[in-house]
Amino acid sequence: MSLRLEGKVAIVTGGAQGMGRTHSQLLAEHGATVFVTDVNDTGGEETVRLIADAGGQASFVHHDVSESSDWDRVVKQVVDAHGRVDVLVNNAGVLAFKSLQDTTEAEWDQIININAKGTFLGCRAVRPAMQNSAAPSIVNISSMYAIIGAPNAAAYEASKGAVRSLTKAAAVDFADSGIRVNSVHPGVIDTAMTSDILADPDGAKALLGPTILARAAQPEEVSNCVLFLASDESSFMNGSEMVVDGGYIAQ
Repeated sequence: MSLRLEGKVAIVTGGAQGMGRTHSQLLAEHGATVFVTDVNDTGGEETVRLIADAGGQASFVHHDVSESSDWDRVVKQVVDAHGRVDVLVNNAGVLAFKSLQDTTEAEWDQIININAKGTFLGCRAVRPAMQNSAAPSIVNISSMYAIIGAPNAAAYEASKGAVRSLTKAAAVDFADSGIRVNSVHPGVIDTAMTSDILADPDGAKALLGPTILARAAQPEEVSNCVLFLASDESSFMNGSEMVVDGGYIAQ
């Protein structure tokens, strides 16, 4: 198998479970040294163990993405160890099923701080550390709900819309540094966050909505897109958005 990230150094936020774990495992499988970050220490260490058991290289770092000081600490640790950052996957995120009217100010702040502010802080923090990379790439995990509206997820949709726009702004602002910045927009994914809903036929029907493929994606199907954007194979993509939704928004 060709190693598409051989020799690269990557940071994956929110890597303790779900898609973040799968992103971390796939990047490591393709040769990257992965720094898995999360506030969930137990899950993060488990991700690292799984990577090591498969023959990959990974370390876990406790990391609150909404705190700039944590970003400074994480990036410094990576640079001290390897001299640079080649890939950043801004994956950490939270979801709350609340209508706009029912969303409290505290809930709004939490979701915006993690999903949107965390992505902003990450892009800003790694720029200096990417100057020594031959082909630096930032991959921001947004959502199909950054493109369309849906009921009962107002703060989440607003936060992911911010990630979508921020990605394009960062691609322009970082143009003189050679850093590519792209976003991935998953649809319904079969993870712990959605498993209870998908297990109920009525819940699954409502959640999948007009998805043409009539099923949820497996996390690996999103991770394959992250791998592509992180690799040199996507060298002419910048400020782009990759929608991975089974055709949900096509109708």
